[in-house]
Amino acid sequence: MTAIQVSPLDSQLEAALQHRINQKTKPLGALGDLEKIALQVGLIQNTLTPQLRKPTMLVFAGDHGIVESGVSPYPQTVTGQMVQNFLAGGAAINVFARQQGMILNVVDSGVNHDFGNIDGLIHAKIAHGTRSFLSEPAMSMAQCEQALTQGANIARQAIAVGSNVLGFGEMGIGNTSAASCLMSVLCGLPIDACVGRGTGLDDEGLKRKVEILRKAMDYHALKGTDAKQALATFGGFEIAMMAGAMLGAAERHTVLLIDGFIATSALLVAAKLQPNILQYCVFSHCSDESGHAKLLQHLGAKPLLNLGLRLGEGTGAALALPLLQAAVNFLNEMASFESAGVSQKC
Repeated sequence: MTAIQVSPLDSQLEAALQHRINQKTKPLGALGDLEKIALQVGLIQNTLTPQLRKPTMLVFAGDHGIVESGVSPYPQTVTGQMVQNFLAGGAAINVFARQQGMILNVVDSGVNHDFGNIDGLIHAKIAHGTRSFLSEPAMSMAQCEQALTQGANIARQAIAVGSNVLGFGEMGIGNTSAASCLMSVLCGLPIDACVGRGTGLDDEGLKRKVEILRKAMDYHALKGTDAKQALATFGGFEIAMMAGAMLGAAERHTVLLIDGFIATSALLVAAKLQPNILQYCVFSHCSDESGHAKLLQHLGAKPLLNLGLRLGEGTGAALALPLLQAAVNFLNEMASFESAGVSQKC
């Protein structure tokens, strides 16, 4: 992967942006987190009048070898079936993306299915799914680097055609297992604190999942915080490609709209590689997957929504887009005390 450098936000405009926000016809701070988002987007775009152009959702799909061990109640074939559902316009993310006017791009990062020349799919397959990390690394380091690079290029292509806000979603049976292991290694937490029910495991299934993942963690015994090693060992091709896309987008000063547990695990990897990326992130929601709240806390992130979602696909990010738009709109369209002739606080 060509070295990506994510620069810190330039704070030169911060005072002017904050003054503009404070002069709107409202008490100081009365729009709460919307004011923080308006300031953040203005700094990302380095302007007093930020605009959101061609919001785009990137949904990365990949399969996981660990599924053969019984960590999910769904068969691996569901990943490919859901990709076809995305392309047919029938999934939740299709509904929400249409509602919000988002462009939706679906990426085959490593699905264990041959789609042929199906319309609308971005073909970026690294392999037909990862290997089972129960007994070997999920991918080689070369595959990991390839996925990161292709993800960055996919993000750059979306930006090149006019998008300046990217949402990130995923599909991959077994990917909560990969995300849980990444979280455990990179956050220094016991695996039990990171594992949830995924696609709906019952109590017995959850117990089995924890035991399998603990066995995998013990087998690899990774120490420290080498993000690429952790990603190659436990990650999925869709997680790696999403991390690369986030890095590529942040390098181009793009707003990153982060979805749930899986997307945040990809961000965790990206942030270990380039910590400044967190300044470009708007965290859409707190997932009902049990590890997500702890992961957000580790990143110092405050999500906009808490709706009990645990679907993935980028659904939470799509639902949060109107709040992002509202923050930009009030900054640009709301009258100031001076322009409206309204008296300020004495």
